[in-house]
Amino acid sequence: MAKSPIHEIRRGLITIRIWQKHTRGHLRHTITVTRLYRNGDLWKESTRFERDDIALVRLALDVAQTWIIQQQQVRNS
Repeated sequence: MAKSPIHEIRRGLITIRIWQKHTRGHLRHTITVTRLYRNGDLWKESTRFERDDIALVRLALDVAQTWIIQQQQVRNS
């Protein structure tokens, strides 16, 4: 069974999922970035982005980085 992300950030059609992984005694975070799009009546996800998506991707990545840093600070305090 696949693990679930520990946090998700949405900005418009852009979604960032943050995953947690334990490796060699260290806790690491990884992310996936996707864009929602509609194909008929179904919503799907893509890892391809258009020019107009870049600003939202950058914003969402900044929010994700801040969230990860905050989690690390909480763990280390």
